[in-house]
Amino acid sequence: MSNKSKVAQEKERWESNVVNKLINKFPERNANFTTGSWMPLERLGLPKDCGEEYFEKLGFPGEYPFTRGVQPTMYRGRFWTMRQYAGFGTAEESNERYKYLLNAGQTGLSIAFDLPTQIGYDSDAEESIGEVGKVGVAIDSLADMEILFDGIPLDKVSTSMTINAPAAVLLAFYIAVAEKQGVTKDKLNGTIQNDILKEYIARGTYIFPPKPSLRLITNIFDYCSREVPNWNTISISGYHIREAGSTAAQEVAFTLADGIEYVRAAIEVGLDVDVFSGRLSFFFNAHNDLLEEVAKFRAARRIWAKIMKEKFQAQNPKSMMLRFHTQTGGSTLTAQQPDNNIVRVAIQTLAAVLGGTQSLHTNSRDEALGLPTEQSVQIALRTQQIVAHESGVANTIDPLAGSYIVEEMTDRIESEVWDYINKIESIGGMVKAIEKGYVQKQIQDSAYRYQKEIESSERIIVGVNKFQTKEDQPEDILEVNPRLREIQSQKIADVKAKRNNEKVANKLAALEAGAKNPDVNLMPLILDAAREYATLGEICNVLRKEFGEYKESIVL
Repeated sequence: MSNKSKVAQEKERWESNVVNKLINKFPERNANFTTGSWMPLERLGLPKDCGEEYFEKLGFPGEYPFTRGVQPTMYRGRFWTMRQYAGFGTAEESNERYKYLLNAGQTGLSIAFDLPTQIGYDSDAEESIGEVGKVGVAIDSLADMEILFDGIPLDKVSTSMTINAPAAVLLAFYIAVAEKQGVTKDKLNGTIQNDILKEYIARGTYIFPPKPSLRLITNIFDYCSREVPNWNTISISGYHIREAGSTAAQEVAFTLADGIEYVRAAIEVGLDVDVFSGRLSFFFNAHNDLLEEVAKFRAARRIWAKIMKEKFQAQNPKSMMLRFHTQTGGSTLTAQQPDNNIVRVAIQTLAAVLGGTQSLHTNSRDEALGLPTEQSVQIALRTQQIVAHESGVANTIDPLAGSYIVEEMTDRIESEVWDYINKIESIGGMVKAIEKGYVQKQIQDSAYRYQKEIESSERIIVGVNKFQTKEDQPEDILEVNPRLREIQSQKIADVKAKRNNEKVANKLAALEAGAKNPDVNLMPLILDAAREYATLGEICNVLRKEFGEYKESIVL
């Protein structure tokens, strides 16, 4: 019988069987990690000894239940992907911004699309009036996508696209651009958000009803598992649920309940859980309450691992990993004293990193006023770089583990999340819970309570309801060209004049026929139409004709 404690024995096993195998392939950033005063830093802080509960609830990074992180070395191996969300105006303007960010040290692209693109309308459509290029870049066809990624090698960058209802179309445009660059599909890395359920709950950029929307999503799962194996096929998003006013626990609960619905839908159409689920990813918000946010991220990993292992009988550990992108909280930014937002974003950045995020977008100081300027974007990116290189928090794994309050918060959030998930399952799953208005009502109640606390000054927002100052009118706000719709409409006319319209008509007819047959995977048909320069609106209108459009039910 060894005199070593259970913790020491398990640490030896973990280092020998897990860590060393990884380090042999992917060495850590340094041979020796120290504090700023040269104090040696352990890879992982552990208790001297503990009971079985420690191994059940926390364990080791890179192992079930992944509470302490999804990778054995976490940021000692490499930093999270610094992925600034950007896009505005024309593809030309956004291309310039992406090249600026990459030159400034960003390590991945994150594409913001304008509202017409998000709901499947071309810029020349009547529904697009007043919205072209305002909250993101306008993409009407493969021609715009070619400009957007001009000079950006798609086999060298990871790209995230925040697109949901027409996600299959934008993914097809991206694949077609890569082909024109000579990049094969298996070399592509990135993510499409592709999360329609949260659109019905919190955001509103839906097109089709739930059933055909889930068909498109599972078509993407199936297609990418075979053709684009390194692509994250969905980013199941709590971000917008939190922006709508949910609590931290509600954000996790409703996001994971969406995830359950997607996994269930994929299994029901015959997909193997261990084939597609390793490419699922998540997207969370980071708010100002640093300790609660860290606990939230840790609880989310633990719960998802248990869901995948016990509910869906996943066998591959990668199927149980909750990998997530984080964006700092847009709803926490204030138009008053906008420089205060730099401090808020720094706190939120720390929360995301201490919580073990895989990639991160930091909001800019002026986003409560308008699109961010280049100077503001640089400050936001520098915030990530300072946390990575100067704060020391990336040099040891899960540094807040073992804190009495953090572990208690993690357990409490986990318990609350399970209560919500069990309630949603008792209703019949997330689609039925959305249709009944249960989820929307929970969020509305939390948002109302939060706003009442601000108005009564029970909750202090610096510069808003306390510590106000007289301020001058803000300057240097980025504005979009008011002629943008006219510019994009001319581009569409040029594309239609140059393309082979007979081929386009044939490809759209094939897509329409495919949409009528629920057994047909629509991704290859959408990709065929995209290659011939069918527009986003043309493709989506074919699907609108067959699938219909979703009409929101009002919840009071």
